[in-house]
Amino acid sequence: MTPSLPHVPRPDADTAAEPSGYAGRPVVRLKPKAEARAIRHGFPWVYADELVTDRRTQNLVPGALAVLEDADRRPLALVTVNTASKIIARVLDRDPLAQIDQAWFEARIGRALALRARLYPQPYYRLVHAEADALPGVVIDRFGDTAVVQPNAAWAEAHLEALVAALVAVTGVANVVKNGTGRARGLEGLSEETLLIRGAVDAPIKVPMNGATYLADVIGGQKTGLFFDQRPNHAFAASLAQGARVLDVFAHVGGFGLAALAGGAASVLAVDGSAPALALAEQGAAVSGFSGQFTTRQGDAFAVLEDLGTQASQFDLLICDPPAFAPNKPALEAGLRAYERVARLAAPLVAPGGYLVLCSCSHAADLVAFRNACGRGIGRGGRRAQLLHTGFAGPDHPLLPQLAESGYLKALFFRLDG
Repeated sequence: MTPSLPHVPRPDADTAAEPSGYAGRPVVRLKPKAEARAIRHGFPWVYADELVTDRRTQNLVPGALAVLEDADRRPLALVTVNTASKIIARVLDRDPLAQIDQAWFEARIGRALALRARLYPQPYYRLVHAEADALPGVVIDRFGDTAVVQPNAAWAEAHLEALVAALVAVTGVANVVKNGTGRARGLEGLSEETLLIRGAVDAPIKVPMNGATYLADVIGGQKTGLFFDQRPNHAFAASLAQGARVLDVFAHVGGFGLAALAGGAASVLAVDGSAPALALAEQGAAVSGFSGQFTTRQGDAFAVLEDLGTQASQFDLLICDPPAFAPNKPALEAGLRAYERVARLAAPLVAPGGYLVLCSCSHAADLVAFRNACGRGIGRGGRRAQLLHTGFAGPDHPLLPQLAESGYLKALFFRLDG
């Protein structure tokens, strides 16, 4: 049952974004043909073509709070508005009078923490996963007593002080880093900035995971420094790795490769275009006691795969975990061709009876499209495959059922015949 909203008297008015009886908050209104039921049933976004955008709405500061009404002027939610974004409004609270202050943030973060504390014995996880944790556009990864905050929406940037205060109060972390980089911030009209907000971070942080130790550069590394989302897929790959020769392509700081060595792999070759990332992978291997079995190769992944193919190299377990080739719908066709190419180049390198793991973190490429592209690539590579397992992000990356985009990660585990 959809919870009812409190009745708040409304002054008579005919324009959107006018001052209102909602404690003086501006009002924005859905167009008559917009689907109000989706908001009532939990969908968290309003797109630009669904909202009345008159002069007053256009003049709202990016990240401003407003009350969203349906076309019949019935209140739906408290939202944050950014007219510079295609996602023009994001739902913050079903109560139009909710106060977005430190206490409000503490309640949301506390709920998120309760889930992670139940799932993981050590404090290394994604603490807040944006809309799925009722904090739209906010990502927080925790590395022990350090947290990395990504305020990827204008409202979060505007309320960052209260957000960080709540984070420290709820979790007790000593160090907080703001990672203000990435495509999402650009879409919100936000500038890029990475800085230390609280405490001190003097070196890469050691992160125990799946029997290995990873090194995360939370200041200068990619994204927040480590990809927690692949944790269960690392573990499944490790279950296939006993005695295996492993090739980890797009290895970053050694995610799949170090887990495979913890699972008993004979050797790992890690390939990545980033020398700093491979240096961290090597440090992780040393700390984990795997130095003698772990080697790296810097270079373009496609070029390395092609070169290994000319050498007739063979591996018992091969993993390709590339960046998002299809981050949006316009890039989908080219992205699927890139995934197919990865599969085509990788398949011949897998020894008969070996395993090929292909991953996608592209929002725009759904599971079926990605699986079909991989199947075509494996076939074009001259191999026949069994699909053993389909993996997704770990439970510290929960999905919002109404928002398909929150389920972005796919990992396909194939066994290849001779």
